[in-house]
Amino acid sequence: MPRLTIDGREIEAAAGQTVMEAAKDAGIFIPYFCWHPQLSVPGNCRICVVGVEDKGGEWVDIACNMPVSEGMVVYTNSEKVKARRKATLQFITLNHPVDCGICDKAGECTLQDYHYEYNGERSVSVDAKNHETKHYDLSDRIVLDNERCIQCTRCVRFTREITGSAGLAMGNRADHSLVRPSEDGAFGRDAYSDNVIDICPVGALLSKAFLHKARVWYLKPTASVCPGCARGCSVNLWHRKAEWRLRAPGMRAAHESIDRVTPLENPAVNGPWICNKGRDLARVFDRARAEVAMLKGRPTDLEGALANARALLAAAKRPVAVVSSWGSNEELAAFRDALGARFDAYVKADHEPQPGEVLEDSLLIRADKNPNTAGARALFGERPLAIPREADLVLVWGEGFDFGLVPAGAKTILLNAWLAPENGHADVFFPVSAQTERSGTYTNFAGVTSAFSACFPKAAGVADAQALFPLLARADGGGE
Repeated sequence: MPRLTIDGREIEAAAGQTVMEAAKDAGIFIPYFCWHPQLSVPGNCRICVVGVEDKGGEWVDIACNMPVSEGMVVYTNSEKVKARRKATLQFITLNHPVDCGICDKAGECTLQDYHYEYNGERSVSVDAKNHETKHYDLSDRIVLDNERCIQCTRCVRFTREITGSAGLAMGNRADHSLVRPSEDGAFGRDAYSDNVIDICPVGALLSKAFLHKARVWYLKPTASVCPGCARGCSVNLWHRKAEWRLRAPGMRAAHESIDRVTPLENPAVNGPWICNKGRDLARVFDRARAEVAMLKGRPTDLEGALANARALLAAAKRPVAVVSSWGSNEELAAFRDALGARFDAYVKADHEPQPGEVLEDSLLIRADKNPNTAGARALFGERPLAIPREADLVLVWGEGFDFGLVPAGAKTILLNAWLAPENGHADVFFPVSAQTERSGTYTNFAGVTSAFSACFPKAAGVADAQALFPLLARADGGGE
C-alpha cells in the first residue's frame, strides 16, 4: 500500500487510488464539481487542484485523476494551489448568473460555498455575460437553466454509466456547450432521471414539482424508507421546520406535507440513488386521511369501535386476518403476539404495479410494490390468499383487498389510513396511522432491515396499529 503525505499528515492509500480518493478516505477535503465517487473521471472543472512537491519546486494538477505513488508530498491549500483555484472559480463564474436569490439550489449550492471559501471577489471580467436558454424542458419532470450550467457533465455521465438510458449529451463546444436530451426521448422515460437534480452541483437542473416551492432552509429532513417496492430505499422526507411555520389560517396541510424526497445514501440497499417513484411519495402520503372510527359507516370513538370489535372476535368461530405488507416489523410482531393464536393470518399485497410503471430492472426497482412483504411472510408464511368459506370474521389491515373474497354473512373489521369507500361498509372501521406518523422498520427482499421515523403528528381519532392489536386482543381475555 503506497504511503503519501497530505498537508503534513502521512496516510496510507489503497492500491490504485487517486489523490482525491485517498484524501477523502482520510477525512481531508478537496473541493470538486465534476468528480463523483460513482461516476467516471472527466477532469472537467479543474477545481480539485493540489500541489505536489518535486525537486524543481511545486507543480499543480487535478487530484481527481492523479494516481497516488509512494512518498508523494501533496498540498491542498498552498499559495500556488489557492491562486489556481481562485482563477478557476473566476473562469467558472465568468458567465454564471448571479440569481442566487431565486435559485432553488441556494443553500445547497457548492458553487456558492466554494466562491465564498476560495474566491470571494467580484468578477474580474468587464465583458457582458453570455446568455443562454434560461428555462429548457429536459422532460416533464426536470427543467434546465443553461446559464447556470458549468458543464461538469455529471448528468450526462449518470444517464450513460448508471441507468444506461444515454438520455443526455453535451452539444456544441466551449462557451456554446449545452446539455440536451437525446432525440429519442430516452431521458423522459428514464425511471431514475431525477437523480441528476441531486448530483448537479449548481442550480442548473431543477425539479418542476419543487420549483419555487420552498427555500431549503425552511425545511428539515426526516430519515425514512421508500415503501414503493420491496427494495426499501433509504430516503429523506423534507418538510417544513416548526420555526418556519406559516401563520395564515388553513395552513395545516402545508405544515404536514412532504415538500420533496431525496436519497439517503445506504450502501447496503440503494447506494446514493432512488427511482422517480420514490420522489413522488407526497402523492401517496398526502392523500385524504381517514380520521374517524366507524360502525357500518356511522362515526364512533375508538373505545366504541374497540368494544364492538371485541364482541365480534369473541363470537367468531373461524376468524381470518389479512395482514398488510405495508405494516412495519413492529406492528406485525404486535399482531402476532396479541392475535396470532386467534386468527388464521394471510399476507396480502397492499399495492400492485400500476399501468406504465416500471415493473423491475437491474438497478433498484423490484416487481413487488410493497416495502415489507419479507417481514410479513417471515411471521405469517407465504400461503396464497384464499379465505375459507367457513370464515365468519375477516380482519383486513391496509389497502388492496378485494372485499368480494369475504364469505357471505361474515363480519368485517377494517384498519386503513386513507379515505376509501370500503371504510364505511366494514362492520368496524379503525383509522390507523400512516408511515409518516410513526417510527418502525421494514425488511426488504434481501433481508436488510431499515428504519423510518415519524415526521408528522397523527390526528386525535387515529390509532397506531401496534397499540391497537393488544387492546383488541382483550376480547377473549388474552390481552391483559
